[in-house]
Amino acid sequence: MDSEFLIIGGGIAGVSAAARLSELGSVTLLEAEEALAHHASGRSAALYEPRYGRPSVVELSLASGDFFHGAEGVLSPRGLLVVGREHERARFEAEAQGMHLERIPAEAARAEVPILRPDITLAARASHAHDIDTDLLLQRFAREARGRGAQIRTKARVSAIARDGTGWRVSADQEYRGRILVNAAGAWADQVAAMAGVRPLGLVPYRRSMARIPAPGGHDVSRWPMIFGVGESWYAKPDAGALIVSPADEDPQEPHDAWADDMVLAEGLARYEEMVTEPVTRLLASWAGLRTFAPDRVLVIGEDPAAPGFFWLAGQGGYGFQTCPAASRLVADLAGGRPPEVSAALVAALSPARFG
Repeated sequence: MDSEFLIIGGGIAGVSAAARLSELGSVTLLEAEEALAHHASGRSAALYEPRYGRPSVVELSLASGDFFHGAEGVLSPRGLLVVGREHERARFEAEAQGMHLERIPAEAARAEVPILRPDITLAARASHAHDIDTDLLLQRFAREARGRGAQIRTKARVSAIARDGTGWRVSADQEYRGRILVNAAGAWADQVAAMAGVRPLGLVPYRRSMARIPAPGGHDVSRWPMIFGVGESWYAKPDAGALIVSPADEDPQEPHDAWADDMVLAEGLARYEEMVTEPVTRLLASWAGLRTFAPDRVLVIGEDPAAPGFFWLAGQGGYGFQTCPAASRLVADLAGGRPPEVSAALVAALSPARFG
């Protein structure tokens, strides 16, 4: 099967890229699993918090704002609350300033989240954080891509990649050819590069574990903000009448279908319990995903300088959903030879050429 663009990876990065690239030519997306978004994209806490991350990540997230605020039903109000104790003040102040948070009295935070312990003295809030309906967003991009004729193939695990005279030849459930290959393979992105004869960039997948617990103390948590401990030592987020709690772990892993480590989860839940009045008595569910970062923790978007026609769309870390509108537009601009909508400085900061 011949296409102008071949995309490897069916998470939010690959599917959003398929939608954008389908404006320029024929697209085939290959996903190894039986369904899209099986790995990291399907296990995300998914918050649009555009001030979260390194400066170039923030710029990319802010560039995605117009899309999100114009996409009906994708965002819903949530808010963000960072809480801590007096001995954490220096780091708390740095985070509050960096994320444009408003300092509020601890009593106001407890009025909003009544399970916070009395010894919490530091609180800062942002109203610019929104929940992302990840399934709606993913299906929106997939529908857009298919509407322009894109082929989205699941159960198509890539086994070989080679260059030929007109571009790339990829073996999966059958043979595919494309002029341009987009590597959106998430935790497997370096493996895909090596398969294609392209130098890996040192991308590292890190496990992030999650637990769903009953609403603490029988409270209605639906209007609570997402809550972070200082230094992102833990976080909690309302979800369908329950609460998702994460230890915010970052343990390096080999690419695989991740699962939560019981000890790591227990340690993280203990940090959460130190800040609240209601103990965790049972779990409704637990899971984990892999958040994959480049060495500088900034996304990698652009053509490999040593491999013409091989484009990286990788290293999303924890920012994949909130950056995908601008990230997918950028990869389409670069692959299509159009002037990027974002700044030249941001294009350079995201380029794989920065790794020399």
